[in-house]
Amino acid sequence: SARSRVIVHLDLDCFYAQVEMIRAPDLRDKPLGVQQKALVVTCNYEAREHGVKKLMALKEAKEKCPHLVLVNGEDLTPYREMSYKVTELLGQYCPLVERLGFDENFLDITEVVEERLKHLQQRGWAGVHVAGHVYKDQALNLHDTTHLRLVLGSQVAEDLREALNSKLGLTSCAGVASNKLLAKLVSGTFKPNQQTLLLPESSQELLRSLGHIQKVPGIGYKTTKRLETLGVKTVVDLQRFPSAVLEKELGVALAQRIQKLSYGEDEAPVTPSGPPQSFSDEDSFKKCSSEVEVQEKLEELLPSLLDRIHKDGRQPRTIRLTIRRFSSAERWFHRECRQCPIPPHLIPKFGKDTRSIISPLVTILMKLFRKMVNVKLPFHLTLLNICFSNLQELPTTKKGSIGFYLKSVVPPPAPEEQVRWGRWDGAEGEGLGGEGSAACGQSFRRSDGIPDTRKLSEGKENSGRKGGIPDFPAPSFPGAIDQEVFRELPEDIQQELLAAQA
Repeated sequence: SARSRVIVHLDLDCFYAQVEMIRAPDLRDKPLGVQQKALVVTCNYEAREHGVKKLMALKEAKEKCPHLVLVNGEDLTPYREMSYKVTELLGQYCPLVERLGFDENFLDITEVVEERLKHLQQRGWAGVHVAGHVYKDQALNLHDTTHLRLVLGSQVAEDLREALNSKLGLTSCAGVASNKLLAKLVSGTFKPNQQTLLLPESSQELLRSLGHIQKVPGIGYKTTKRLETLGVKTVVDLQRFPSAVLEKELGVALAQRIQKLSYGEDEAPVTPSGPPQSFSDEDSFKKCSSEVEVQEKLEELLPSLLDRIHKDGRQPRTIRLTIRRFSSAERWFHRECRQCPIPPHLIPKFGKDTRSIISPLVTILMKLFRKMVNVKLPFHLTLLNICFSNLQELPTTKKGSIGFYLKSVVPPPAPEEQVRWGRWDGAEGEGLGGEGSAACGQSFRRSDGIPDTRKLSEGKENSGRKGGIPDFPAPSFPGAIDQEVFRELPEDIQQELLAAQA
């Protein structure tokens, strides 16, 4: 049942700063800030004692703490690598680990707790105690199996945090509750390097303490704006709002989901993350207003991104470009993107000859860019993001066998799209860049912001248009012979294959 679940949310303390202090131990007792562009994206607690905060401007941070040590954090590689080490280590203790950004993980420790409960029933209740804090110091009832499971869960959480500290040198906060939503909300009650247990009887008090609805994980920026137009601003407002009216305004599924969240009900499972579903990297800046600048920034992003794909070993089939235009009204949340299939002749070069594919990839990305931006008019961008998705394992068929020449062509996953992005309805990790695993949303719009209900015809959107991205339709030959490979074969082999297919 929902009440018998035990979920832990682990949040690493000032993660980027901790990684830097592990890399350079002499920084441990100094006020430290991690810099990206003109911002301190995070800082250690010594710096926070002097008034430095996350996402504070460098100038203001130095004014508050003149002896602040700054480390450049634009290269996310060390943080990404440490993040995967954390998830891997947690997976040794519990198979159900879900990575969230670089610095957070959910764990479903229900089965681990059940095993401890069996041992406890055999040897008695002596020594049962809460590890860490109980939210609002609510009284425990160890005769209530829900309370008992959560208490044992707090001990498991403490063991996990101790393992992270002893094996990786990282401190963390943890929340223990009966679902992901509540575990995440309670995990930050006591910081740093502490943990908090939430009993079911205190969940409503925790939710109402949030105030504004946007503080509820799962209710994003756009949904918040729509709710505000209905007069819904607080968690209590959402709880009391008529369900029928909410369903009419937002649709049944969304309305029911967010109203359940307002009551602390969250049935979402902890889903093991597995390998990344996509690889992305982005750069944010104050202003980018020329094609030359755009191309330069794309060329800067690609090498490290291609290196990550090479280490992964899979090959992407889709490339996507995301932009963010300057907007005083929607400074952080307005994004547009376009994607297209990667030409088949480039796919085998991923992981082998990355330098040679940078130029053709930039050409493709610039064409996607011109689909979104009229370069004849002034434009002002504040972000560029490149994403490779639809990752597939390397083909195992060996060259020389007839199967190699008759391999099927994977159809493009989707037509080119242009969409608007809102913030992912959930938590955001540290820093300005991330793993970029989110996919484009489903709200299709033209570049002028007017909803576009036309269904793009796959493989025909760019046909015959000058400057359009070339299409790669499936071969017309029987048996779906790969055209790129077929054209490279000697003529007699071609004839033989065609005759065999006929």
